[in-house]
Amino acid sequence: MKAQRILGSTAVGVGLGTLLLPAAALADTTVSPATTPVGGTVVLTTTECNPANGDALFHITGPDRDENVRSTTAAAGGGLSAELFTAGFTLGTYTVNTTCGDGSNGGTATFTVIAIGATPIGGAQAGAGGRHGDTGVLVAGGALAAAAVAGGTYVLVRRRRRATAA
Repeated sequence: MKAQRILGSTAVGVGLGTLLLPAAALADTTVSPATTPVGGTVVLTTTECNPANGDALFHITGPDRDENVRSTTAAAGGGLSAELFTAGFTLGTYTVNTTCGDGSNGGTATFTVIAIGATPIGGAQAGAGGRHGDTGVLVAGGALAAAAVAGGTYVLVRRRRRATAA
């Protein structure tokens, strides 16, 4: 009976982890590329906003910026996007907070402006970003997956010991 209970708990943990991890991994707002030289162009995209509700507003803040950029096109995978030309930007990391046309939160992302010809060392991958709460969901999903693996291992070890003892 205990083995059935453990297997049931394991199945629930794996199921919840499977459901939670993919949703948490999807970023709502992305910046591509995540690193660009001064004078480069980045594409700001939000998949959270519905184009039918109006334009998205990308609010860029950083070392020398506090400006808004309005979405200009519907994104290929759904959502809205805009291009941002970084001429005149100071070197550093910038944050993009997105507000959808209906006033809802469209997500957050960051990008880094580097010197022309500089090679980023350990920079964020393209599309890095997402909502602030995503980390907790990822941790919870990882904990559930780890519990499932530990439970499965425990059941296998118990069965092996019983078979050896008999």
